[in-house]
Amino acid sequence: MKRLRILLLSHSFNSLTQRIFVALREQGHELSVEFDVNDNTTIGAVELFTPDLIIAPFLKRAIPEQVWCKTITLIIHPGPAGDRGPSSLDWAIINNEDHWGVTLLQANEVMDGGDIWGTANFPMRNNSKSSLYRNEITELSLSLTLTAIDQFNDPTFTPTPQQTLDSISIKGGLPQKLRTINWGSDNQQQVLRKLNSADGIPGVKVNLYNRELFLYAGSAEESINGEAGEIVARSNDAICIATVDQKAVWIGQIRDKNSKTPFKLPAAKVLKDEISHLPLVDNEDEIRYEKRGEVGIIHFSFYNGAMSSDKCQKLQQAYLKASAQQIKVILLFGGDNYWSNGMDLNMIEASNMQSESTPAEASWENINAMDDLTLAIIENSQQITISAVHGNCAAGGVFLARSADLLWAREGVILNPHYKDMGNLYGSEYWSYLLPRYAGSERAQKIMGNRLPIGVEEGKRLGLIDESFATSHQQFIEESIERAHKIVDNTDFEERLKRKKARRSADEKRCPLSSYRTTELENMHKNFYGSDPSYHIARYNFVYKVAKSRTPLTIARHRRKGYRSE
Repeated sequence: MKRLRILLLSHSFNSLTQRIFVALREQGHELSVEFDVNDNTTIGAVELFTPDLIIAPFLKRAIPEQVWCKTITLIIHPGPAGDRGPSSLDWAIINNEDHWGVTLLQANEVMDGGDIWGTANFPMRNNSKSSLYRNEITELSLSLTLTAIDQFNDPTFTPTPQQTLDSISIKGGLPQKLRTINWGSDNQQQVLRKLNSADGIPGVKVNLYNRELFLYAGSAEESINGEAGEIVARSNDAICIATVDQKAVWIGQIRDKNSKTPFKLPAAKVLKDEISHLPLVDNEDEIRYEKRGEVGIIHFSFYNGAMSSDKCQKLQQAYLKASAQQIKVILLFGGDNYWSNGMDLNMIEASNMQSESTPAEASWENINAMDDLTLAIIENSQQITISAVHGNCAAGGVFLARSADLLWAREGVILNPHYKDMGNLYGSEYWSYLLPRYAGSERAQKIMGNRLPIGVEEGKRLGLIDESFATSHQQFIEESIERAHKIVDNTDFEERLKRKKARRSADEKRCPLSSYRTTELENMHKNFYGSDPSYHIARYNFVYKVAKSRTPLTIARHRRKGYRSE
């Protein structure tokens, strides 16, 4: 395969862009990334990098003519052939389409009107826009991109003009009025479709308790009912709203843009004063335990992979409870979209507005809770613990996963095992012990310094991942459970457990875990309480979705001084 110089042009370095970045890097292509901030920036990036090919995984505006008329530019559109316009996936969910698609288009003067390099469809799931995007859309986008690179190198290939299609559907943005829930007529599934179509951005706008709110993270409730539109119950984090068909929906997250905390927070915490009189329901689907023979399985799924102090403590309790059972293996299954992304930055940002603590204090509490959970897994000498990672991981979430004896990953998972992008954080979760142990000291330094996403193949080469298998989430879960039972049934299980204990004992004698934690937390304390405000600025920008004004040099290779000689 001919090695190409490829520029990824994107609005952000999101999950799709990272997936394509990792796959193309694995193929040996020379890659650089530019955030599409404005025309001049984009034009300048092309002039600096002089790419053979431009791929645009995620854009919010038209590409300048000076770019696409000189360099072949392929745009990933989250819709089937002939579909045009923004909010494509939103419309598909609202309209209850049974199939949808992804199309790779060559940029021209017509928005989404260029020649087709490839298209593929997939069966729709009853799930959120973000879940569909991070799974089906991402996988098809990658497949079409890899095929397009082969086509680019094939002089006989000719893309298909859209004029040859039987039909073209041009839609505008999905207006908020079509997302508006009519509690008097919308049944449970209609409400969920509206919530799913608006998941992430912009959310579904409603009026509750005379407050204009945006709702997110909806899920079905079959056993609770009441008057349609009435909040009928609460859990620790969510609220339950009745629907017209004698069912209900749980709302996990709320954004009150007119409050002191105008970003997403757990719904029950946003409305805590208004709903305090409602019955408290045990709706802890976020953490669930099941036992299959001598395998204990802990399922946990946190919104956007964020782990607040409270969630860390609850997961630790669940883990300790499982480790006290008569089992030999503990399987840790995180969420489909994210296994874990470490600390809950939204809750930290809200701390000084919802409690008496400061963001620095909340950060300190959160990182210690993460450390406590990680330590419990590392120190478990009674079972073999397996992190079964079928969603992406970042920062402390990677090292929480790596604290287990084995880390299995679903094909396509992306790891970001570094902290410095969040205001030059030092990091904790015993990374200074775990990363050199599995990857070696030299590679550990490179991983932290490079600050780049890592795919499963590279993860295995680096020692971060032990095994990878399966492409679908369900297949991965089933195969993980099957493999866990094989470990239990293997005749060398007791010997394996002895080797684990001996290794942990030798490591402890060499350098106690407490020493790693002390060093890490000393540095994290400087990040939280020191004179350098980088972490607090980065956290604020992340929570308030402040757009980056430039592309980080870690991925904008063309903007590094002397990059041609790298």
